[in-house]
Amino acid sequence: MTHGYQPTGAQAGPAEPVWPAAPYAVPQQRTTEPEPAPAAPEPPAPAPKKPGRDRYLDMLRSIALVRVVVYHLFGWAWLTVLFPSMGVMFALAGSLMARSLNRPAWGVIRGRVRRLLPPLWAFSAVALALMFGGGWNPAKDPDHGGTWALVEMINYIVPIGAPPFPWHIGSQSGLLEDTWAVQAAGVLWYLRAYLWFVVASPLLLWAFRRAPWPTLLAPLGLTAIVGTGLVTIPGETGNAVTDFAVYGSCWVLGFAHHEGLLAKIPRYAAVSCAALVMAFGLWWASGHLGPDGWDLNDIPLAQATWSFGFVVILLQYSPSWQELPGRLAKWDKLVTLSNNRAVTIYLWHNLLIMATVPILDQLYDLPFMQDERATAALDSTYMIWMFFLVWPLIGLMIVAVGWVEDIAAKRSPRLWPDGGGKRRTHAR
Repeated sequence: MTHGYQPTGAQAGPAEPVWPAAPYAVPQQRTTEPEPAPAAPEPPAPAPKKPGRDRYLDMLRSIALVRVVVYHLFGWAWLTVLFPSMGVMFALAGSLMARSLNRPAWGVIRGRVRRLLPPLWAFSAVALALMFGGGWNPAKDPDHGGTWALVEMINYIVPIGAPPFPWHIGSQSGLLEDTWAVQAAGVLWYLRAYLWFVVASPLLLWAFRRAPWPTLLAPLGLTAIVGTGLVTIPGETGNAVTDFAVYGSCWVLGFAHHEGLLAKIPRYAAVSCAALVMAFGLWWASGHLGPDGWDLNDIPLAQATWSFGFVVILLQYSPSWQELPGRLAKWDKLVTLSNNRAVTIYLWHNLLIMATVPILDQLYDLPFMQDERATAALDSTYMIWMFFLVWPLIGLMIVAVGWVEDIAAKRSPRLWPDGGGKRRTHAR
């Protein structure tokens, strides 16, 4: 989802007594021995620095989150080609997971799951309250098998599968559009895939260390089978298997980055091969365009290959920054904040995008908005105003429920963890 020591100068030993030069071939006898000079106390050895976060990887995660928000707001299909956010996020998570697995596997899995579930519970409590308040009864929902939907409700607590939700709730003229539940709960597929990757990581890392290339490339082969219609797995089981296959190579690429495999490959060779894989992805996409055109989310094999090559290039050029350099340094606080609240931002952003609509609609009731030109101007710039409004709403949600991530990580709750209050030390 890398981390120097200050060289210490050689410590001079105790000074040796210097005798006056003797004019004879045999040294003169001394009657008393001089007292040795007291040894200078050695300074305490500096404590080694703890490995810090790789700020380059943190920056990539922040870019990925911003791209996800922009994509879900504007729906621009070309954003999936410009920056494959989900592949990048899974690769970064895989790298962090490989680093953590230096400890006992069960403790690592338990810690990862513990960090994931409380933020999910906070989101589920609000989302389900809104659904039930809107009149949804999962036992009577014809789209989710009646009584079976009650069993599937467990996925709002532990995301092992797809949670049920109404495809239409309320009315199109209501406060929120009638498909808001689909948009709000649709993002939970990422948590399901993340959870399964975490559980499978000890086995995947074991296989990677013994057969790195087959383990790295096997998910691409699986995608070619289940993501092209060659083999069809119905229902949400098929969706889960496809997600695991599409992003599996990106997750294992995180292993390769942490284990140093990518660093052993000449850069020109890695970039050339990655470019060929990406070219194949675009070629495949050109012949299998979905309902939204070049949206790679609808084309599993293109998504898998394009994301794989893209991540290889990003990690091959990874500079392993301890601090953001140059002009990027002004974004340090926002990068820190978004990484400390990544789960909160991801879970809530779609619901907050929809919440901008009833807020902006209040502008039409203002006195100066009764003019047709003013109304037309707002209509033509509505999406832009949604973009500018969603970020303050995300900030409010970070303050309101973001601290749950700290509780889940067994840290003291923080309202705005952007690193601004952290005392920074600099090497002399």
